[in-house]
Amino acid sequence: QVQLQESGPGLVKPSQTLSLTCTVSGGSITASNYYWSWIRQPPGKGLEWMGAIAYEGTMYYSPSLKSRTSISRDTSKNQFSLQLSSVTPEDTAVYYCARVNTPDWGQGTQVTVSS
Repeated sequence: QVQLQESGPGLVKPSQTLSLTCTVSGGSITASNYYWSWIRQPPGKGLEWMGAIAYEGTMYYSPSLKSRTSISRDTSKNQFSLQLSSVTPEDTAVYYCARVNTPDWGQGTQVTVSS
């Protein structure tokens, strides 16, 4: 069974860059035809898809966040990462990593943007 675990700072200052890593176990992020995504949920709001990285390394981004978002991977560690630049308090949310079109999600990590 594939398991995902998010990690990273829980508090980020405005204008800084939010960096999170998702560690995958039980399956390879390079396994054919799997895609790995980042999703967030601000308080009191719905889920927002942020972007994804494909098994072969292609990245996909939400148009609304594309200018501030970067997704990368470290295949040697079976991890993929999210960077969101120039954060504001509106970026406060629970951030999830997930394997696309499967029930395999991380438990989520709270990130608060505050000075």
